[in-house]
Amino acid sequence: MPVDYSKWDALELSDDSDIEVHPNVDKRSFIRAKQNKIHQERQQRKNQIETLKYERIINDALIKRISALLASLKAHAADAETRNPGEVAFQAVMESAGSLDPKEDQPPPRPAGVHNAEEQLPTYTKMMATLLDQVNKALDEKKIEQDKRYAGMVDEIGEHLRKVQDLQAELHKKLAELEKEESRKITSESIHTGFDSSYVNHSKPSESKKDDTKVELLNPSFNPASSSIPPKATTGGAEDDDVEIEASPAAKKFAEIKADNPRTSAAFLAEHPEILTEKETDGLLVRAFDAQLSGKDAYAQNCVHQALLLQYCRALGRDGVALFFKRITTPGHQARDVFYKDVQDTYLKIRNRTREIKAKEQQDGRDGGVEQIQLHAVEPGTVINIKIPPKDSEDPVEKAGREIFESFEPKMQKALETGSLDEVNKVLGDMTVADAEELVGKLGEAGILSLEEEIIDATTDEGKEKIKRMEEEAKHEPKEEKVVEHYDDPE
Repeated sequence: MPVDYSKWDALELSDDSDIEVHPNVDKRSFIRAKQNKIHQERQQRKNQIETLKYERIINDALIKRISALLASLKAHAADAETRNPGEVAFQAVMESAGSLDPKEDQPPPRPAGVHNAEEQLPTYTKMMATLLDQVNKALDEKKIEQDKRYAGMVDEIGEHLRKVQDLQAELHKKLAELEKEESRKITSESIHTGFDSSYVNHSKPSESKKDDTKVELLNPSFNPASSSIPPKATTGGAEDDDVEIEASPAAKKFAEIKADNPRTSAAFLAEHPEILTEKETDGLLVRAFDAQLSGKDAYAQNCVHQALLLQYCRALGRDGVALFFKRITTPGHQARDVFYKDVQDTYLKIRNRTREIKAKEQQDGRDGGVEQIQLHAVEPGTVINIKIPPKDSEDPVEKAGREIFESFEPKMQKALETGSLDEVNKVLGDMTVADAEELVGKLGEAGILSLEEEIIDATTDEGKEKIKRMEEEAKHEPKEEKVVEHYDDPE
């Protein structure tokens, strides 16, 4: 019976000892370079597979939402012939948004190895708002007439849906090719330990099952403690490389309008249409987050309301402001419930996040305390004396020191005039470390602080106690060993 050796063709070896190289090329270096190339290509292929799988999830969610919006628009096409097309489009958008689960609005986090894995994608609602912005912009550029605008919107959204579906088809094809290439090679990672023991422990029927939180490893003999892979560094709440988002003065003024005053908000937007941008929406949400951190709950919730108001008006196109306020002021209208539910959910997310941050800050304060600069005499038997340079001195050194003293804050001047080091430390404790270090340097430069030997009155009980404490401290200090140097006789 002939033996089939074709399965060995799938082996991918990174260290072929039978390889032949040019005599002028180092064989070990060549093999090492080949190893690095194979491992690099393998890792790159894995990252591409993970990226495509993640993009497939995002595209599926977008196709679902765009299809729901398109179906709702087509269902109300007949109403657009007898009613205002903009109002019908607004109703269709609200119905499609209300039929989806708000808990699924946040995309899953990017897996490790995907480009910009630390950045979080915007919500699907925000993606759909951007899509509607693009549709309205395309209709404005094409100068579609008002009576044909509804049909044009349906066509544009259908074109976007086809683009995403074509992209998804290409993604599936590319993913299938990469997975086929990955499975074609037999590598060391494909090998894993099977059953280490033939004994199987069957649980009794009467025993209740308990949740097992242990992670099941493909290789049970793997020791995580011996792994040389460093832990992934966690990122803070804000990235240093990102540009700080801040609302414009007009948007800040708009945020001060109460949520229960829609007429004032509509009039303000009519005078300031330039704030109907995504940047202003993000700026007001950041402002809401800061206000919530400062304990201004009512103002934070109002900022969220006004931010989402801008987003909804912008998503409805050219006449979005009028359409939004017409529907939102109609009692019992579905659009009203959808909008206020979105406002409530967004505010709750901000509130919960700020509570987590405050709890972490309190925990850090209990664990390590707040870093401060305090003045204390290090050497036993010495004290730090405070001497303020006189005001009318003719000495150049004292005059310069007096100028430095007068440059201090009144609170620090008052503490120094008391002559108490504890009062000075109280003021330093309220300052940042950098400011306190700078001020201590100026104190030394002005000659205000001086280190002198402490005079102890041994006739008082307090003096006797200090002497006794100093003697106890001296006993516990390590004694210096006397080093005796020996020199050999030169002769």
